[in-house]
Amino acid sequence: MEYVYAALLLHKLGKPINDEHMKKVISATGIEADESKIKSVVASLKGVDIDHELKNASLVANAPAAEHVAKEKKEEPKEEKRESAAEGLSALFG
Repeated sequence: MEYVYAALLLHKLGKPINDEHMKKVISATGIEADESKIKSVVASLKGVDIDHELKNASLVANAPAAEHVAKEKKEEPKEEKRESAAEGLSALFG
């Protein structure tokens, strides 16, 4: 995960996400940089619009809240049906 954080930090600072910069950032944290992980992250991010992906990630992160609201809206008609059913029963016994 620290390799992804390093890439995000470089992106935020406007620096190129390459092997050299990634290694410097990872090494600055006090851990030994794994060259294969660095190459993998750099290759994975080549051609990716990180700003666009971050924007979409925040929309996805808010999706559970939207689902919760949608569930609440679906529950409201059930309550109305119960009231309607109760009215119908009172007419039978009224």
